[in-house]
Amino acid sequence: MASKTTPAFRIAIIGVGQVGTAAAYSIILASLATELLIVDLDRELRDTEQQYEQLLTRKRAKVNIVVITAGSKYNRGETAVQHTYKKISIVRSIVEEMKPFRSDTILLVVANPVDLLTFFAYELSGLPASQVLGSGTFLDSLRVRNLLAQKIKIAPASIDLYTVGLHGDSQIVAWSDATIGGMPMSKVFGANASECEDATNEGMKRLETMIRVKGSTPLGIGAAVSSICSSITSDQRNIRPICYMQPEWGCCFSMPAVLGRAGVVKKIDMALDSTEKMALEQSVKELKATIENVSQNQ
Repeated sequence: MASKTTPAFRIAIIGVGQVGTAAAYSIILASLATELLIVDLDRELRDTEQQYEQLLTRKRAKVNIVVITAGSKYNRGETAVQHTYKKISIVRSIVEEMKPFRSDTILLVVANPVDLLTFFAYELSGLPASQVLGSGTFLDSLRVRNLLAQKIKIAPASIDLYTVGLHGDSQIVAWSDATIGGMPMSKVFGANASECEDATNEGMKRLETMIRVKGSTPLGIGAAVSSICSSITSDQRNIRPICYMQPEWGCCFSMPAVLGRAGVVKKIDMALDSTEKMALEQSVKELKATIENVSQNQ
């Protein structure tokens, strides 16, 4: 798949549901890997368990990027807490089966709840924090940037605007740090800046409602996974809002970072305003409480 000048690069996708399939499709189209290992957790879909184990043993030590898309469906009568434990158990089994990792292997968690699962993947893997990532708010940032671009009729590439924090209902659009053509939004639009924010936020709500009604958007996240992998395989050193370990907070959530072959090359600090900081602190507090509860009951 890769050109003759491209070094051998092996990517494994663990979990072949809609998201895993879409990610594999996007990675193949972009010719990001010389070899793509696709592993389905449903043993009924394997030729035989023995053949699978032999294949995985040969391949896992060579994998540069492990993409974890495997999730689980709710069972009848299952509580949210029970479902969360089940997902963590899946991540644990994946990490243990894929060991030993190469010293430079990158783990990319896509399954939700991505912030929680990325934290446990980091804890279980033994890899450096810079090499354990989550897709986080990358796709959300692209969506909000595109909505703003449509509103103000400016190319999305000219807009720096990130969604940060925990992926989901508590994620934060960092309007206070947004720039257009390198200029703060407040300077570009003056009093109209808040109108742009309101219109974009409303557009995001409509989009989220549409996604809930449709049930899933695998092609979008598949393309996002491919883009993140491209940043790594080509050592692009571009800035991506991804989920990774935040040592000062003691957990994983999304912030912009310079992304390259080594994973997170550099963290990008953001000048959040007091309201955004307060929202971030509250959501992180809730995440850490969940982590503590899970850790005590493992």
